[in-house]
Amino acid sequence: MAVNNLCGLINDRVSIGGHRTVKKGRSRWELIKDILKATSEERKSKKTRIMQKAYLDWRNFNRYFDVMLNDGFIVKCNPDEDYMLTDKGKDLLKRLKDIDEMLC
Repeated sequence: MAVNNLCGLINDRVSIGGHRTVKKGRSRWELIKDILKATSEERKSKKTRIMQKAYLDWRNFNRYFDVMLNDGFIVKCNPDEDYMLTDKGKDLLKRLKDIDEMLC
């Protein structure tokens, strides 16, 4: 498959109301990247806010979020349910962005 075709698959977006775009048919790595990115955009984030920013439904979000939490990519900051990226999570996000750039 040509690189242009891969970029088209990765960047396939659907406009919603002319304001936002949502990726259509994301891979597992893209879902992980989107969750990490949403978590990193705010200093400390609640699970619901991360889910909304990553454009995921609750079931799929929890499936990926729990794995990233258990593997040490995301850490719970306090009893108020705030979360943030660990250094390991920041490194994975950087690597996924680098791969995305290489393909596109």
